[in-house]
Amino acid sequence: MEERSSQVLNPERLKALEMWLQETDVKLTQVNGQRKYGGPPDDWLGAPPGPGCEVFISQIPRDVFEDQLIPLFRAVGPLWEFRLMMNFSGQNRGFAYAKYDSPASAAAAIRSLHGRALESGARLSVRRSTEKRQLCLGELPTSTRREQLLQVLLDFSEGVEGVSLRAGPREQGLSAVVVYASHHAASMAKKVLIEAFKKRFGLAITLKWQSSSRPKHEEPPRPSKTPPSPKPPHCSLLDSPRPPLRLAQRQLPAFSRAVRAPPPMVHAAPESLREVTVVPPVDAAALLQGVCEVYGQGKPLYDLQYRHMGPDGFLCFSYRVYVPGLATPFTGMVQTLPGPTPGAIQEEARRATAQQVLSALYRA
Repeated sequence: MEERSSQVLNPERLKALEMWLQETDVKLTQVNGQRKYGGPPDDWLGAPPGPGCEVFISQIPRDVFEDQLIPLFRAVGPLWEFRLMMNFSGQNRGFAYAKYDSPASAAAAIRSLHGRALESGARLSVRRSTEKRQLCLGELPTSTRREQLLQVLLDFSEGVEGVSLRAGPREQGLSAVVVYASHHAASMAKKVLIEAFKKRFGLAITLKWQSSSRPKHEEPPRPSKTPPSPKPPHCSLLDSPRPPLRLAQRQLPAFSRAVRAPPPMVHAAPESLREVTVVPPVDAAALLQGVCEVYGQGKPLYDLQYRHMGPDGFLCFSYRVYVPGLATPFTGMVQTLPGPTPGAIQEEARRATAQQVLSALYRA
């Protein structure tokens, strides 16, 4: 084993790493099969990065260490954390994660460093990290209460941000979706939760990654060729505070979701509206306006208010939609992903809102 290890480890590379650590006073911490820098570094100012700030680095030669990698990735933008996966022999496992201050810096790292050749001739692969942060716990007792489960999870793992319970016709007992502050925190929890529940409670739970509705960005960014959707004419949109923007390489269609849809109408919608058979629209706002005008209800007026950015990166909007021919406005919440401009974000929020209003009309 020692002979094999000596063939893999390069003494000159190890010495270069030690000298770099002494000269720069960089601190590395070995935790659970990985060597970590930062998280945050000592000189970091500001809040931790949000979603979309991490890149996945692969095809790293086994004798390349932080003295070469950290300066390379730190030159692109402020580096909050760098994690190099290690094995017991002291060599790296060929991949690492770098987390930046913003999605823009992460995108710059992909553009600049994907395919970068090192001294050995090897070329790095740098792509957007999936950053899964949600776990699904299954086969929990039907008597499980959210507050109790949350306290148990806080005891067993770090970085828990939220828990929601659910039950389905095909599920045994209850299941829970647990949201963690980072992919790393969720990964560490995934390693310990099954055994922890078995030891403390004698429960054989199931555990898997919870799929996310967010679009994946695995590939290096490419220029968009899709033209923006046209704004329907004569549609009023009341001013609201502009949400924060994030650098977007391409505009993805249908990137919204409903949080709280309006309840079925308590006021009576005209029979003419309810008799129409609706085909799912490409632009729900244009369809809603057309339906209202054809049946003499007047043009819908939108009042959209940006509220906050959720932990999963979605922007939350509240809405109030007035249809002049109806006595009561429609209210609710929708979420959208950040877009390239404030106008694109509000357009998508308006389309998501119109879809919810259409759904409420035809549920009545």
